[in-house]
Amino acid sequence: MGTFYVPKSRARDNRYLVSVKEYTNYHKEGYLIVRGLLSKDDIAELFELAEDSRLNRLKPDKTADADSTDPLKEEFAKATRIHMLSRVNVAAERGMLHPRILDVTEALIGPDVYALQSMLFLNPPGKGGQGWHQDSCYIKTHPDTLIGAWIALEEVDEENGCLWVVPGSNHEPVYPPDGIGGGNVHAVDAFEDLNSVQNVSHIDDNVNTLSKVVAGYPPPIPVILSPGDVLFFHSHLFHRSFPNRTSDRYRRSYVCHYCNARSWVPWDHDGFEGNSGNYRQILARGSTHLPYAEPVFGTEVFLSDEEAESNSVTMMGMDNGMMMPMGMTKDD
Repeated sequence: MGTFYVPKSRARDNRYLVSVKEYTNYHKEGYLIVRGLLSKDDIAELFELAEDSRLNRLKPDKTADADSTDPLKEEFAKATRIHMLSRVNVAAERGMLHPRILDVTEALIGPDVYALQSMLFLNPPGKGGQGWHQDSCYIKTHPDTLIGAWIALEEVDEENGCLWVVPGSNHEPVYPPDGIGGGNVHAVDAFEDLNSVQNVSHIDDNVNTLSKVVAGYPPPIPVILSPGDVLFFHSHLFHRSFPNRTSDRYRRSYVCHYCNARSWVPWDHDGFEGNSGNYRQILARGSTHLPYAEPVFGTEVFLSDEEAESNSVTMMGMDNGMMMPMGMTKDD
């Protein structure tokens, strides 16, 4: 008899338990806001990281390469957003692997979770903003299980550039954009009418043709957050932000991406060898049959207990755990 895998969350103090309503709302609308998920101390550590990055990394006077067609080129040139600090900074790793973030993620897409990516956003006055896009366009997983967690480090509203979402648009396929490599989310030629889109992430709706799909929905809604609130959002969800319109406020946030650890990941931010980047991704919850990485700075993660799994119950059906008797022969 084989060992049957029955996923079970590890017991832990201060665990966040997801309600059935939260689960169904996430899968229906494509997003879930959990108010006050992170403590003041948690946010203080990430805010300090953001301030240190603002003081030492921000380049407000730097201009982007004029020949670049990347709609986010100015943001990257000025370092108003910084990718993958989790690989070089202990506070950033702790934020990406925060157990309460993973409690929610585990319930929504788990039980086996890879931690894939971290992004720190500074968004100074007059800066920031990203046009309509879908995250699975950029980070592909097969099966397609990507989820984002958007952590507010300060008050976030329409004035300083909050996120805007289109409820229910998570049920859309991922529209393949022209000019972005890395493969497709869906099987090529599996759809009759899944047309490509142009200038995804461009802030101008007249240029970004994904806005034509967005126009078929009710008006988008702003996501107003306070420090410690976390927005979880589906990777197909149409979302965007606008530049910070204030003259004296930043919009600091920390955004991380995860996927089910049974997914093949033909992606890694820093490149990879072979045909997938799975071995670069941190196993943050559960277990997996695929390669994985461990936290660089030793941040604690709560993985499956192999002994508990080996003593788990079998599948319902026959006494031996199978759904039908073995040894059946084909009729002549």
